[in-house]
Amino acid sequence: MSTPLAEKMRPKKLADVVGQEHLLASGQIIKEIIKSKNPASLILWGPPGSGKTTLARIIAAETEAKFIEVSAVTAGKADLVRIIEDAKVNQRLGEKTILFVDEIHRFSKSQQDTFLPHVENGIIILIGATTENPSFEVITPLLSRSRVLVLEPLSKIAIEKIIKKAAKTTGLDAKRLPAKSVALLAELSGGDARVALGNLELAAQLTQGAITREIVETAAQKRVPGYDKNGEMHYDIISAFIKSMRGSDANAALYYMARMLQAGEDPKFIARRMVIFASEDVGIAASPALNLAVAAFQAVERIGMPECQYNLFHCALVLTKCKKSRVAADAMYAAQAAAREYPDLPVPLHIRNAPTKLMKDLGYGKGTKWEANFRHPEGFLPNDIQGLDLF
Repeated sequence: MSTPLAEKMRPKKLADVVGQEHLLASGQIIKEIIKSKNPASLILWGPPGSGKTTLARIIAAETEAKFIEVSAVTAGKADLVRIIEDAKVNQRLGEKTILFVDEIHRFSKSQQDTFLPHVENGIIILIGATTENPSFEVITPLLSRSRVLVLEPLSKIAIEKIIKKAAKTTGLDAKRLPAKSVALLAELSGGDARVALGNLELAAQLTQGAITREIVETAAQKRVPGYDKNGEMHYDIISAFIKSMRGSDANAALYYMARMLQAGEDPKFIARRMVIFASEDVGIAASPALNLAVAAFQAVERIGMPECQYNLFHCALVLTKCKKSRVAADAMYAAQAAAREYPDLPVPLHIRNAPTKLMKDLGYGKGTKWEANFRHPEGFLPNDIQGLDLF
């Protein structure tokens, strides 16, 4: 069986890794770990295809440590006990052992507890990989003995660089793989290098000629949405989404949200717009909607795609069905207009702060009482705008 292209292209040295500069650049943690040849226990948290396994292997190779790789899906407690015994032998021989656990979040609490004393006494150096938030999925004692490193989805530019390198390695010239097809493969990868290379490999097998847009779409089994996150369609669809919620049309609002997410829109962008909408359009008609929108934004930040879609659709549906009120937004605009028109009116003496006797004698704070709902007989606005009515 031939080796998949993604495996063939897996970097063997740190210098060959594309992306994750916040961890790999000079002075950053993984670069310094390798430079010192002193590996540390790490939890690598990031989406599929972002390089977690590759980095673990490179750390082991470049720090000259023994590397043992297991998957939490298939490994049992007996496997872990045997690995720890092997690590003890390595330690007696003066060798370090890195145990890499893929999908560490799938290990039970008792299985994770198995590592704990051996991480603590240095018999094993644990590198765990997870796509889930380790705060919820990895036991606290292990977290406290490890550094959590967050890997980002690879950028489109990084994916394009990986594709071009693979094309060169496999003999695909620009005639067979045009620049537009490289860009399309990167766009359809979702930031996952493994997906991009898998699609490239299949596309090359589907034709002996040029790898066209249609071939790429067939290989990826995706049709490219008519959506550019930096183009006009981006603004058209978010506008349609907001107007659909404003018009209480749930079918339209959910449809436009689904289109944005399928096209790779940043879910935080959508969540931010819903936080704004909760005050601008729902406002005082249903004030708790703002709490829901903020909670949805926090959920998106903490959970990430694809699971955070539940939170986004939940919030959008509630905001769409809420009663609407522009009172808060209109009052804001009116207040801003008044502040622009009268930017320098003095604050009335009777509501100014009066920290000294002289200021009190001059009338600062005169007649003001410290009690709820106190209405000063002279009002609170400057005399020139006493009749101001903002809402």
